[in-house]
Amino acid sequence: MALIRLTGAQHLDAPVVVAAFDGWVDAGSGATTAADLIARDASEVATFDGDRLFDYRARRPTLEIIDGRPSDLTWPELRLMHRRFEGRDVLVLTGPEPDYRWRQLAAELVQLARAFEVSEWISLGAIPAAVPHTRPVTILGTASSLGQLRADVEPGPVGTMTVPSACISVLDMAAAAAGVPAVGYYAQIPHYVSGEYPAASLELLSVLGKHLGVRLPQGTLSVEAKELRERLDAAADADASTRAYVERLEGMADESKLPSGTELISEIERFLRDRGAGSEPRGS
Repeated sequence: MALIRLTGAQHLDAPVVVAAFDGWVDAGSGATTAADLIARDASEVATFDGDRLFDYRARRPTLEIIDGRPSDLTWPELRLMHRRFEGRDVLVLTGPEPDYRWRQLAAELVQLARAFEVSEWISLGAIPAAVPHTRPVTILGTASSLGQLRADVEPGPVGTMTVPSACISVLDMAAAAAGVPAVGYYAQIPHYVSGEYPAASLELLSVLGKHLGVRLPQGTLSVEAKELRERLDAAADADASTRAYVERLEGMADESKLPSGTELISEIERFLRDRGAGSEPRGS
């Protein structure tokens, strides 16, 4: 049984796929917030069989109750939407990260990409890192071959790193294996911030816009990023150990030293030891 059902036959000119899922590589909702802005007012291209992709016990539908009467259920769903920006056709694949059938989903999306003659697959993500909120958001890149990254984004991290995979990486690699050029842009989020981090979404949209050569909508992200920065600054100023920790991260950032996994763990452990577990500053 197919997982994907086309809902609108459209003529697309070498479309680009932009994919972002919540969950494993979407710290601060950086990627999905950016994707949702791109997909706003877009037209639907395909729907997905949520009953076969999601574990509803882990990702429950939401129930709206009005005056004691169950009124409406909202189910988790993937969306494939189409928008056109300055002559570029963009297909946006976004929603909750699927729980099941990653390989089947990848195979069907490859078939869809071939049918639409997709010219490029672009994954968006966000990862927690030992970076300060007081510095510009850093974007790390991945690419299926050299020379594909744009907007001065460097591939990284250097060396071999083994991590649990996200579904989006499975799709990225399937696209590349099928001959579709694939790149990924991943924002680094201060690990001590909880809640949404609009500065990451803003930077991802900026990089993606430069990659595509178009202007993308940014909504109210600039205002939201400024307000969060002010709250984080106030939290750091109010506590000496927090302020010292942020200054330590600033020193690393100013030396252009990207932390390794070992350094990230060390910094987090030191911060929790100095502050006491569970008392880190909150971003919202």
